[in-house]
Amino acid sequence: MSSAAIGSEQIPPTQPRELRRVVTSSVVGTALEWYDFFIYGFAVTLVFNKLFFPTSDPAVGTIAGFATFGVGFAIRPLGGFLFGHLGDRVGRRATLVLTTLVMGVSTGLIGLLPTYETIGVWAPVLLTLLRVLQGLGAGAEFGGASTLLCEHAPPHRRGYLSSYAQTGVQIGLLLGTVSFLLVESLGDEAVQAWAWRVPFLLSFVMIALSLYVRLRVAESPVFERMSADRRTIKLPVFEAMRRYPRNFLIGIGAHICDTAVVYIYATFSVAYVQETLDLPRWVGLTGVIASTFVVIVLQPLYGALSDRVGRKPLNLFSVIFTGLFAFPFFALLDTQQPALIWTALVVAAGLGLAPMIAVQPAFYAELFGARVRYTGFASSREIGAALGGFSPLVASALVIQGGGTGWLVAVWMIITALISLVAFALSRETKDLDITAPETVQR
Repeated sequence: MSSAAIGSEQIPPTQPRELRRVVTSSVVGTALEWYDFFIYGFAVTLVFNKLFFPTSDPAVGTIAGFATFGVGFAIRPLGGFLFGHLGDRVGRRATLVLTTLVMGVSTGLIGLLPTYETIGVWAPVLLTLLRVLQGLGAGAEFGGASTLLCEHAPPHRRGYLSSYAQTGVQIGLLLGTVSFLLVESLGDEAVQAWAWRVPFLLSFVMIALSLYVRLRVAESPVFERMSADRRTIKLPVFEAMRRYPRNFLIGIGAHICDTAVVYIYATFSVAYVQETLDLPRWVGLTGVIASTFVVIVLQPLYGALSDRVGRKPLNLFSVIFTGLFAFPFFALLDTQQPALIWTALVVAAGLGLAPMIAVQPAFYAELFGARVRYTGFASSREIGAALGGFSPLVASALVIQGGGTGWLVAVWMIITALISLVAFALSRETKDLDITAPETVQR
């Protein structure tokens, strides 16, 4: 980080070796934690709708499963408030270690749950409770990892380096998709009997790897200086809302669209291809894998571009493209041609989703001053996630209302794009902002 003042002293730049360690920690940590969060969505349509929410209609079981999927999003703002408070009070690094444990243990325990056939109604109840714990951990994971990375990064490379936090999320999605593709290859009998548990149980192993990389990373130099100068505050969530009310609302609106569409692309589309279009499940999963690869490759490029042209232009382009491509997206899916389905997913993710989420770590970190950054980032973003996170449930219901077609889902995507478009239009360009200051200038 280039030298910048907090009070009367300067913060020395993070050395290249430590900076590489921070980036690696961010990628590995977010990948493993979001692997945990994403595999739940895949399991809904593969096994949960049958083993935990059994009904005579598979579509109804899927909707019930997606309802518990949405519960994880509903609880994420609480995770943002709770762990964001700790991040701004006791440190970014220590809080990330805690969220790793919460996320990893709750995911691993899902793999040990008895099914509805064994314990009746307690099976979906326990599954929902563990999903709640997943939501608590996820609510602070991305905000914490991004804050730590942004506060270590040099100002002129902040967009580029912080984009790797989002790359970790996409790697988690890729790992989750591949894991269930491999599980499904074992055959339906094995999947229903035991194989579905394997991706969840692997989370216990992943906890150790995630903790290893995170315990080796230095605390944010910005937080260390604030702590030494006793500049931390007792209730950062209230301070974030009081000092940055406009930015807090922008943070909420900015995350609604990408949350809604990423789960339409990554989870709902798989169910749509399989249940509505009556195509093999591998068609949808293969498309998700291809689109995720494209996003992983493009994100650092978009992040670097944002350091040159700014965060706002990329955000506006991304959300406008997402809205305009909503109907063509479903038109391509409805052809029932695998190549065109894969094209739809790759184009939607590469041109619509990737720019917006690549810029997101720096964009949110620049909305709030250092004293409330973790809380402001995590809580505003996760309220937006809660509003957009029920998208698979909404989309499943809209397909039924739309007579088995996706046109109402496309309308829903356009509505979420318009909400985020307003948020981005009201935002200010912040790429040159000094984020080491206890308070930012642009509110």
